[in-house]
Amino acid sequence: MAAAASTAPGHAHRHWWQRVAAEYSGSADRPLGAYLTVMATYGGLAGGLTLVGRRLRRAGPPGVLDIMLAGVATHKVARLISKDPVTSPLRAPFTRYLGTSGEAELSEEVRGTGMQKAVGELISCPFCIGLWIATGFGAGQVFAPTLTRLAMAVFSELAIADFLHFGYSLAEQRQQHQ
Repeated sequence: MAAAASTAPGHAHRHWWQRVAAEYSGSADRPLGAYLTVMATYGGLAGGLTLVGRRLRRAGPPGVLDIMLAGVATHKVARLISKDPVTSPLRAPFTRYLGTSGEAELSEEVRGTGMQKAVGELISCPFCIGLWIATGFGAGQVFAPTLTRLAMAVFSELAIADFLHFGYSLAEQRQQHQ
């Protein structure tokens, strides 16, 4: 039976991949297979949205102002998803609470292995989830531009207000130390 299993189609590739993953990861827990699944999911969604958008011949490339609005909105939504206390129930299956980190943000560590770890890394890292959010805003600009522009404006306004809050707090602290 063991000999039959070793000649099964795909066995050599599986063995090769396990060796590559072990050599790459060393003693660290790096769920490369799960990362590939996450990447394939993103690629499939982005590719599908692109094909549907082209077939429907929707809007062309966004202008500079839309790109700036989407960038600020992506920043804010990424921080909301990955760090905000109110969205912690979304992250709870994938992360462990460690405490607070900064104003109105949480510090969490990714837990689990395989897909649980890969998803945890994705949704607890604002830089990682940002690509997915930006893609969502891009798709929204193609399929529902008015509603998407409104959502991007709201999140951009919130991000600007946050920066103003931080600036105000910093000015207050400097005033108190004089």
